[in-house]
Parts: sequence; C-alpha cells; structure tokens
Amino acid sequence: QVQLVESGGGLVQAGGSLRLSCAASGRTFSNYAFGWFRQAPGKEREFVAVISRSGAIKNYADFVKGRFTISRDNAKNTLYLQMNSLKPEDTAVYYCAAKRSFDVSEYDYWGQGTQVTVSS
Repeated sequence: QVQLVESGGGLVQAGGSLRLSCAASGRTFSNYAFGWFRQAPGKEREFVAVISRSGAIKNYADFVKGRFTISRDNAKNTLYLQMNSLKPEDTAVYYCAAKRSFDVSEYDYWGQGTQVTVSS
C-alpha cells in the first residue's frame, strides 16, 4: 500500500511557474516508478511525464516537453513536477501515480490531485 499526496497547485499567470510535489508513504519509495497525469474540464485524463525508479529515465508528453521537468528525491520520498512557461491550456487537476516498474503500463496507486489554474 502506497499513499500519495500532491501539493503545490494554485493560480498562476500565463508564462509563470509552479512546482508540484507528491509525497509518498507506506512502502519503499525507491521501488516504484512515478508518473504525472492531468485532467482538464470536460476531457479525459492524459499522461504528462514519467520517471524510473532511479530517476535515470524520464519521458514526457509532447505538449510539455521543454517546459516541464519531472524529478524525484528518493531520500525524501518525494516526486516533483517543475512547470515553467505555463499556458492557460495547462489548467487541469494534476495527479501523481506510482507503478512497480517503468516498463509496465498500469499504475497501482494514485493521489487525490491538485488544481492548477493558469490565467491569460
């Protein structure tokens, strides 16, 4: 069992930055790969970024590449998403999720989400 709690969302002006955090507890943080997802109003949840257990491998959705950075601090059991050059279309609820390996498709644990709103 893994518990995930996102934080760091809020209201920001277009072009601004936010850093989201995901604190994990319950089981060994380093045993899991982690992803960030988002869901905008009226749309399905979409993939944003993923990071391997060690942090050596990262992958991003095309629409955030060059603007967002995923990272992790295994000593602090925390996942991060640094979001720069934010656009109104980035407005969504952002979720972190854990899976047992970078190579598997299904995520086993999900956080409650944190709202990001970008004003024009």
